[in-house]
Amino acid sequence: SLLMACWKQNEFSDAACAKEIQTFYDCVAKTDVEHKERLKQESLGHMGNLSPKTVNKLLRRFPNITDDF
Repeated sequence: SLLMACWKQNEFSDAACAKEIQTFYDCVAKTDVEHKERLKQESLGHMGNLSPKTVNKLLRRFPNITDDF
């Protein structure tokens, strides 16, 4: 939101908002690294809890059939 406010105040000039633009890109890069690390940890099973996607995948692979015939 700081970037948008800066652009609005400076008539959408990138040069005037270079600091805000760099801060935005740094934030995006940091978030991307954190997201990739989290996905890596989840795939290795270090998180303790499984994601819903992983649970569904495992339940499809190993169904728990309890019907007695």
